[in-house]
This record gives sequence, structure tokens and C-alpha cells, in this order.
Amino acid sequence: MAAPDLDPPRASYLMDNASPANSTTLLPKVEQDDYEQQPHPTGKRSFVKRPVFWIGLAAAVVVVVLAVALPVTLIKKNDNTSSSSGASTGDGDSGGGSSGGSSGSGNGGDSPGTSVAITGGDGSKVTMEDGTTFTYENKFGGYCKSLFAWSSGLFWADAECWEGVYDKSDPYNDGAKPNSWTPALNETWTWGKDRAYGVNLGGWFVLEPFITPALFDKYPGAVDEWTFSQAMGDGVLEDHYNTFITEKDFAQIAGAGLNYIRLPIPFWAVDTWPGEPFLERTCWKYILKALGWAKKYGLRVNLDLHTIPGSQNGYNHSGKLGQVDFLYGTMGLANAQRALHYIRIITEFISQPEYTNVVQIFGIVNEALLTEIGRPQLTSWYKEAHDMIRGITGIGEGKGPYISVHDGFEGDMTQWDGFLAGSDRVMLDRHPYTAFSDSSFSDPIATGTGDGAGGVWVAAACAWADESIRLSTTFGVNFAGEWSNGWNDCGVYLKGIPGSSTFGGDCSVWEDASTWDASMKAGVAAFNAAQMDALQDWFFWTWKIGNTTAGKVGSPLWSYQLGLEGGWILKDPREAKGKCAGVTPFPGTYEPWMTGGAGAGTITAVVQEYPPATISGPGVPATDLPVYAASGTVNTLPGPTITGHTVKGWFDAGDTALGPTPIAGCAYPNAWDAQDAAVPTGCTGVATAI
Repeated sequence: MAAPDLDPPRASYLMDNASPANSTTLLPKVEQDDYEQQPHPTGKRSFVKRPVFWIGLAAAVVVVVLAVALPVTLIKKNDNTSSSSGASTGDGDSGGGSSGGSSGSGNGGDSPGTSVAITGGDGSKVTMEDGTTFTYENKFGGYCKSLFAWSSGLFWADAECWEGVYDKSDPYNDGAKPNSWTPALNETWTWGKDRAYGVNLGGWFVLEPFITPALFDKYPGAVDEWTFSQAMGDGVLEDHYNTFITEKDFAQIAGAGLNYIRLPIPFWAVDTWPGEPFLERTCWKYILKALGWAKKYGLRVNLDLHTIPGSQNGYNHSGKLGQVDFLYGTMGLANAQRALHYIRIITEFISQPEYTNVVQIFGIVNEALLTEIGRPQLTSWYKEAHDMIRGITGIGEGKGPYISVHDGFEGDMTQWDGFLAGSDRVMLDRHPYTAFSDSSFSDPIATGTGDGAGGVWVAAACAWADESIRLSTTFGVNFAGEWSNGWNDCGVYLKGIPGSSTFGGDCSVWEDASTWDASMKAGVAAFNAAQMDALQDWFFWTWKIGNTTAGKVGSPLWSYQLGLEGGWILKDPREAKGKCAGVTPFPGTYEPWMTGGAGAGTITAVVQEYPPATISGPGVPATDLPVYAASGTVNTLPGPTITGHTVKGWFDAGDTALGPTPIAGCAYPNAWDAQDAAVPTGCTGVATAI
């Protein structure tokens, strides 16, 4: 079937050179993983570990701390206490959802004594796990938390946010904060009062050609992660996971006045089914590192499930470029069933007490193409997902993360008014882009360096404020999960490989920031500040753009990091306030149910039961479509291995249902290429969440 003609933001990725179909039948596969963090090295005491040395050094440290006023505190704790315990028991490796949980017992038999938590601020030295160091720069009063073993009254390591050693009694301390105006992780965040200033970490765990162009250039013919995975050599992706984003990036994000990250992850962080070429589970240990670094620097996480089996939009960042097979076509229900399965597993993991203060938003599907799937069908599935998630976490403020859904590129946003009214903490994620309008972008942005900098683009951005404010009343909490400085569509591979643009000018100028003059930088800066002010709560796409093979950033309008360095992104995002004159901000008061208060969890909106009666494509009732049997293995997600503390991946002891698996004898069509496939027989059942 030919790719549909789509033109909402980022839909331009849907091009004719889609990944080739793979007709291999997809079956589940079980794989168990155990990821470990390196323990602190042991051995003989050196001179620096003797009491006389430490007495002298302690005095010197006090002098230095007082001199430079570093916010470093030492907090003694009893090693036999634990603040980390799960809600369920079991081996947590696989099987029905009953296994998992977390438990802890102090120092786990290690050296007796007490332990100290080290809090470091601006000027603190950070030693990363590879031994390299950097200086934490944070001029906004933020501080990181690093936890150190205190054995027999002696430090094992130098202080100030060292990476390698955990407080044996409290390895999941949530006391860090990125700046003075943001609550610490263990303090209450109030939507409408606290502002989310965030960045996406795009291209790290879900590849996109324009974010890592040099990586794709190594493999001609690769246009998405499907074809990249088929072509790549051993170790290529793991090296990317290990180097593209590091702890230093998290420190820089906190130091830039930001307080949130949106972390796109793929479903293959859990598992893959045969026929899918993705690198199964390898990225999960790096996702754990990301959550650990976020905790360390006080950054909250919006965890976004960016890929869905069968593809929810046909874009290259859904895993496979081509067609939509989620809630669409012959395998639409089966893929939706499998998607709910992954959402369940991820929810169980992030709802554990070790992660609830860090992962405070869960985006359950990125950019599901509402216009193709259909509003009734997608809403029915969203309610099913909501009910499943709240069945795990419980109802009300503080019980599990907020659930975010994307606006589906809906042109008439009033269609979202009253969406799932009475639900528990559902948010609307909008992606306002100007780059994908297919216009010639004839209005200039380089209009001088004074008050008129940015031209008409400033007013265009400020116009978004009205919708954000209105939705706060008619829908509830909403935010811009993606936006950029891309006023035009210039950027190397921005619209996919081999690249295209409708810009009427010379794109090469906008693909090399070293050529920008003062007027160009001032125009981009004005556009950037206007968007920050209008959108209120936001996540810029994206933090970092990798170099092209020519050694430059080929999409500079999309890199927050480069914008900070080049001066066209504010070093303090609060300074954007007031850029849009005449805008009256939302007063900050939501209806109680919107934020987990009274009435939450009692949905009053009329919603079609799941599964929906019909879905687009096959031309038969949904009850005739293939689904999976609910008798398969559940691959739970493991936590990091820390002596004396186990995070086994499962929060709700009562969630014991099995996972999806093919019905014996059913000849399923290819789940990624089934829009026009014949409907097989003997494959029906109940396609519920679990």
C-alpha cells in the first residue's frame, strides 16, 4: 500500500523509501538480563586512608569549603537502616507479573560503620565511571547528590559527587535539585506553579538520521533503525549508547537552568519478537544509567515510549519507516495488545519507590497518528491503557506517574476538550513545529538585532500561548513535549534520508552555524525566547545533534547545547518571561481530578469500550481480527545491582497475569506490513490490556 499523504509536524519523515517488508512471522522470545554496577574497589589501606592523613585533610577541606562557599553537606546515616523496599516479592526475572519488587538490608554484609551522603554544587569535581573528571558548573543554586560509603570512620573516595560508591543504606536518595526555583526530587512538584523547562534526549535510544547523521552515513541504505539494525556491525549501537550522551550532559542540563528531561525509549528495551532486527534489551542498562544521573542532578524524567510494534505513525523514529500497523489494518489489534503489554512492564518498573520521584511522567505512545487511526479507536485504547496503569499504581496524587498522550496533530484542538474527563492525571503532549508546513518560509528571521529581531516568527510563536492556556481549563495539564528553533525545514536529513526541503533560500547557510551573523543569531534567539514564554511548560527537541561526516552540526536549529554555546538560547530560561507581550498566563488552578484530587479515577466521559467495534483498514468487525493469547512469558525489567539492595522490576504483587503469545495454529501476517493483508482464521480472542 502506498504511504499516505501526511503533512503534520515530523510526518515529513514518511517518505517513499520505506524499509523493505519482512514477512517473517513474529513470535515472542524470552531473554533474561542482569545488569551490574561496578562495586567500589577494595584492598589494602594506602597512606591516604589512614586516620592521621584524614584528620589533616578534613581540616583543609573545611577551609576550602568556607572559602569558596560550595554547598557540600555530610549527612551521617546508620548502615543498618533502609529506605528502599518494594511492594512485592519473588525472583523478578520472568513469568507472570507476580515476580519482582525490591528489598534491602543495610550494607549487605559489607564493612560495618556508617555512611555519608555528599551534596556538591557549583565548582564540585565529578569523577565519572570511566575515571575522567569534570567540574560541575551550576550558577543557579542547584546541587547534586552522590552517596559514599563511610567505613570505620574513613572515606573510601574523594567527595563532591563522585560516581562510583553508593550509600549502602540509601542508594536511591532523592534530595538533589537542579536549581533554586525547582523542588528537590523528594519535594512536591505542583503543576501550574512549578514550570517544566526541559530538553529531549532524542537520538540516544531511538535513532534518527538527522540527530546522528555520521552514524547513518556508515551504512548506505539505512533510513531508520530497522534498516540500520540490519546493516550495522557488532557493538556499533552499544558504543553509541555509551558515548552519545554521558553524565556530563546531565550536569550541563542542570547547569543550564533546566529541570526536566524527556527520555525517548524503544519497546525493544524490553524485548523483541523474531523477525524484528532491533538490538534487544541492550539499551536498558543505559536507560538505568540515565535515570541514575537524573536522580543525581535532581532532574525529573518524562519517560516517553517512542516506538510501538507495527508503528504508530510510519515515521522513521517509530522504528520502521513506512505504514501504520498499530490500531490500523489486519494486525492493528494484535499490535495494540502487544503495546499495552510493554506499557504494563514499564509501568511496573517506574512505579517502584526507587523511581517514582524521578520518573514523574510516562508518555505511553509518541505521535500516534490520530488522523489515520481514528479518534474513537485511539480514545478507546487510551482509556484501556489508563485503566491498566491505574490498576497498577492506584488512584490519586503521588501514586505512579502522570500519563501523557500526544495530540495526534489534531488541527482542531477543541476536540480534546473534556478528554477522559474524570481520569487520573492525564496530560496532553503537543508538538508545535513550524518547520514542517511545506511552505517556502519566505518571511525572514534575520531582521536586525534590536526589538524587531525575529520578524513575524516571534508573533507566530506567541500565538501558541492562547491554546496552551485554554487547554489548561478544558483539558487539564498540557505541555509542549517537542519544539525547536527550526523556523524553516533546513537541516541535514531533517526530513529523512536522502533529505529534502521546501525552503526558498539557501539551506546550506542554516546548516552551518559558524556562518551566522549577528542578525541571524538575534532572530533565532528572539524566536526561541518567544516559544519558551508562550509554551509555559516545555521540552526542546533536542539537547544534542551529532556531527555530520564533515565534522559539523548539520541541524544547528535543533540543538539546545549548541544554542547555549552560540548564544541564541538563553542561559537562564526564566528570562523568556514577558517576551510575548499581552499574554496572561494560566493562573495555575486545575480542577481537582486533573491532578489526582477529588474525582480522579472516575471517568465520566463517554468512551467506546475496548477493543473498538471496528478499526480502519480490514473491512471486518474487530472481533474477527487476529489477536494473541494471554498465556505468554512476562519479561520484567531488572534494576541495577547494588550490594544489599535489589530492584527486581515489579511494583504490584497483585498483577499476576501472563503476557501475549501467538495462538497455536494461527498464520499471522507480518505485523509490520499488514494494512492490506488477508484476515486469517482461528486467531480471535480477547485483546485486552493483559
